[in-house]
Amino acid sequence: MFTGIVQGIAPLIAIYENSHVRTHVIEMPTELLSELVLGASVAHNGCCLTVSELEGKYVSFHLINETIQLTNLGELIKGDLVNIERAVKYNHEIGGHIISGHITCTAVVDKIVSSQHNQQIWLRIPNEYLMKYIFYKGFISIDGISLTIGEIVNNQFCVHLIPVTLERTTLGRKCVGDRVNIEIDAQIHAVVDSVERVLANKETQLFPMHKY
Repeated sequence: MFTGIVQGIAPLIAIYENSHVRTHVIEMPTELLSELVLGASVAHNGCCLTVSELEGKYVSFHLINETIQLTNLGELIKGDLVNIERAVKYNHEIGGHIISGHITCTAVVDKIVSSQHNQQIWLRIPNEYLMKYIFYKGFISIDGISLTIGEIVNNQFCVHLIPVTLERTTLGRKCVGDRVNIEIDAQIHAVVDSVERVLANKETQLFPMHKY
């Protein structure tokens, strides 16, 4: 589990591919190496990956086909930067919101509006079905960053980024057309699905199907 508070930015220094798996090697920030072991979970742009090899500050992770297809990690090339967060520990401060590291979908950056002290990014979710989980002032994880949803228009929504977020994450480097990883807040997901099931059951009771 993660909190959506990015702990560092790591460069992707090597990519190895074969028919079964793609391996990413990153240069882990020194301050995040403490007690890092094989099998540990590390979020890359919000996607939970498992440490497969350790060589000093160089850490390897395997990406299966599903990860490549459902996230933006498959688009990365050598030299790109990724947002990094180590798995949260018990008794640790939860500065953002609980994030599983299981990406729901990707969204496309549609518009970027910059001002003196912050930046507004508009995102478009291609699958309109998922917009039912997007709520004004609700939590959302974007490339592993815990953010609050702003305005919502059709299948678009925006988030506001303060200077510290722009400096400490990769979102400040995004351009229109880029894809970002989205994880819907699990509590909102559960509430929406539960309400839909209850309403569907009530409708069935009020209007039962008749067999002839």
